[in-house]
Amino acid sequence: MSARIEELCHTLRLAGVASCASELDPAPCTQQIESFLIHALETESELRMARRRLNAIRIAGFPTMKRFDDLTIDALPDDGRAHIPTLKNLTFLEEHRNILMIGNSGTGKTHLAIATGIRACEQNFRVVFKTAAGLVNELIEAKQERRLTYLLRQLKRVDLLILDELGYITFDLPGAELLFQLLASRYETSSTMVTSNLMFSEWVRIFHDKALTAALLDRITHRALILNMTGTSYRQR
Repeated sequence: MSARIEELCHTLRLAGVASCASELDPAPCTQQIESFLIHALETESELRMARRRLNAIRIAGFPTMKRFDDLTIDALPDDGRAHIPTLKNLTFLEEHRNILMIGNSGTGKTHLAIATGIRACEQNFRVVFKTAAGLVNELIEAKQERRLTYLLRQLKRVDLLILDELGYITFDLPGAELLFQLLASRYETSSTMVTSNLMFSEWVRIFHDKALTAALLDRITHRALILNMTGTSYRQR
């Protein structure tokens, strides 16, 4: 049995196929059989990988499918254009760095976030996309139903948590505290991407408590890549 067949069977967890292949007797047709097996196993591996990627994108919960190729690059603010390579190569995920995109509505923040998330899914990273208001509601419901610990544990394991539209809707102090608890648990262990229409100095309007806001900003901005996405809205062009 060739090393390639053994490798593919191990990857695909096909011990039975590996066992049968190892019993092939040397014969003129053996090379043809092995070539066929390698082709079949590689095809199965590619199909499984494609299904895994599609399933990861489905589980992530993106509201729409937006990719980097769909961007109108010239319409992005300077920071957005300049950091597309950084978002594409995903090294920030390996470094557990956060990405914060701050700016007015309609400048491509959500598009960039979704495109980055889809690319991460296709590279086998675990991704979850949530609006800030939606996530806070989920955390509150989970606490009421006594499953908050489970939800926090699940979200902590995600490689990239995308928190969209932070600042468009305010939430009460208990909700803010739950969001702080989640983001603090991910500090320096995984990456969080945030899009917001509010400057950092205005985040106290979302979280209400100055000490809580300061503690959150201290953690989420540490080693973060901060993109100034202020510009002319697509919808006003």
